[in-house]
Amino acid sequence: MLKRQLGSTDIEVSIIGLGTVKFGRNQNVHYPHPFQLPSDDEIRTLLADAQTLGINLLDTAPAYGHSEERLGKFLQGQRQQWIIASKAGEDFINGQSYFDFTAANIRHSVERSLKRLQTDYLDIVLIHSDGNDLSIIQKENALNTLTELKKSGKIRAIGMSTKTIAGGILALDHSDAVMVTFNPTASSERDVIRYAHQQQKGILIKKALASGHLNKIAREDAALQAFNFILREPGISSIVIGTVNSEHLRANAEYAKIACLSSSIQQSSCK
Repeated sequence: MLKRQLGSTDIEVSIIGLGTVKFGRNQNVHYPHPFQLPSDDEIRTLLADAQTLGINLLDTAPAYGHSEERLGKFLQGQRQQWIIASKAGEDFINGQSYFDFTAANIRHSVERSLKRLQTDYLDIVLIHSDGNDLSIIQKENALNTLTELKKSGKIRAIGMSTKTIAGGILALDHSDAVMVTFNPTASSERDVIRYAHQQQKGILIKKALASGHLNKIAREDAALQAFNFILREPGISSIVIGTVNSEHLRANAEYAKIACLSSSIQQSSCK
């Protein structure tokens, strides 16, 4: 698996990351088909397959149900092999999302994630936006809280999973990286990606495959077309793909590799 630096940090991430929402939550999600949560054995197998593929980035969040706790069971003795990205600001309780960006809650959320994941540090923590990006940054000062936690050594890199262009750009001015939606059917946040590249900040991509609605992208080779589209943009660090299917993960890893190496713009940053 090809790897890239997360902006100007010393964190190196695989160009495909494994999203783990399906490890712990199957309520109020926007995938085209319902699914059962995987068994412990299925998660163990998927993580082993991800390692074999060279994937080192795991994306989780308190809002992903029991994802953090389930990951924590399987990462013992392997912590140094993974880059763990979690989030703060959103919780999912009794089938409903709740948002709280106060300093006290952000600190509590990070401490809880550390316990659930059974680790003493998190590589990346992102504020999990509810869409009010500017207010979260300017009024709640959520990124300032993460900055303090970073200084304490509990987090290596901070950022925000944003939903607006203005929010993404402002978040980059106060953090190491942002996560944005970007695919052939949703390209409005390209300006955030290009600003991040100019500022040498990291970019993580969410919803690269339109949350599984591949028919919205293309009738044939939709995944490959999506990766070709995404990786034409300089500065993208990793594309997070949520799956519990090893074959899907393997195919997407291969498509991403093909797309990365076929782009002359990107070849120098694929290694």
